[in-house]
Amino acid sequence: MNRREFVRWSGLGMMSLLLSGCGILGTSAGAAGEEVQKNSVSGGNKMKIVVINSSPHARDESTSIYLSDRFSAGAVSAGHQVFTFDGANEETHPCRGCDICHMNGPCVFSDAIENKLMPELLSADMIVLVTPLYYYGMSAQLKTVIDRFYSRTGMLHGKKSMLIATAYDSADWTMTALSEHYATLVRYMDWVDVGQVLGIGCGSRSLVEKSSFGEQAYNIGANL
Repeated sequence: MNRREFVRWSGLGMMSLLLSGCGILGTSAGAAGEEVQKNSVSGGNKMKIVVINSSPHARDESTSIYLSDRFSAGAVSAGHQVFTFDGANEETHPCRGCDICHMNGPCVFSDAIENKLMPELLSADMIVLVTPLYYYGMSAQLKTVIDRFYSRTGMLHGKKSMLIATAYDSADWTMTALSEHYATLVRYMDWVDVGQVLGIGCGSRSLVEKSSFGEQAYNIGANL
């Protein structure tokens, strides 16, 4: 693509962003495409929730962590316990496919995933995956953590789950590939999908803070 074409397409993309507005095309839905109703997920019981952040940006700059924090605040307000793991900055290693764990642990890597995250995951009622959109998929940092689920695959089945993601682009297909990947993971892990907050058109912290996505994330947490 030459410079003239790049400028043309960049201009069209910016115009699309300005016309659509952050928050207009996004979704915040329960498994049936509706807002989560109060106590419909927890049955009124207090849950243990593990939130896995994967943005490499600073907390006060990250758009996905902002939504993650809003969800967590809502969940805590409802009395649930929230454990947050920083998948981008903790010491982690990708799965080697060595199968020494035999899908029943422990992993050959004695890192933060094995020692800090995995015990929390095993006892969790709900897992929240949080990612910025990179090349229309999840971040490498989140994928690294998910691949390491292999060492306890069976023990992580049957939990509740949620996806939180943010992206600069605002096209209606922006989150399609990521959402479908998440749906496949939910099916494989036999998880119960609580919902998705897909923050399209949110290329900066100020944009996501001005959008409706923060309120959507908070409300899902508060209504669990």
